[in-house]
Amino acid sequence: METAKKHLIIIGFMGTGKTTAGQQLAAQINLPWVDTDQQIEQKWGFSVAEYFQRYGEASFREQETDVLQQLLSGPPSLITTGGGIVLKPENRAMMKEQGWVIHLYATPEEIIRRLSANRDRPLLQGDIRQKVRQLFRERDGKYDFADCTINTTSCSPDDVVEKILSFWQRRQV
Repeated sequence: METAKKHLIIIGFMGTGKTTAGQQLAAQINLPWVDTDQQIEQKWGFSVAEYFQRYGEASFREQETDVLQQLLSGPPSLITTGGGIVLKPENRAMMKEQGWVIHLYATPEEIIRRLSANRDRPLLQGDIRQKVRQLFRERDGKYDFADCTINTTSCSPDDVVEKILSFWQRRQV
């Protein structure tokens, strides 16, 4: 028996607008908004960057999977994720099975522009250009399971929300 999809899940590389879209979208659809990174921060009492520093990326990815499982087993919700949640095949499978998945995309150049002033990203320590390009290569194809991809490179946050709303409304028949 196929499980009915009950969640709207927004994935994408860091800096593509997932959190901004989630915050704005929550006010317009009848679903509570939860962010996987924020859930981890609340659970542990410190930032994702500090978690990475204390326990490393592998441990963080395990926490991310645990949080995702909890959210997906709960009531319908709007879920925004960290950019690396797609690295684990089990996460991709769970999201695909239990939710409508929207991939927010932006070019590496635009992501570098958006994130160049933000040094709180644990995976972007050092040369930001090199790190973004390296992470893009590592994650190539990992977002392809999404039901919809929205290129946010030249979009305002309002445009992105409008596109997500359009997608979501077509599925709520």
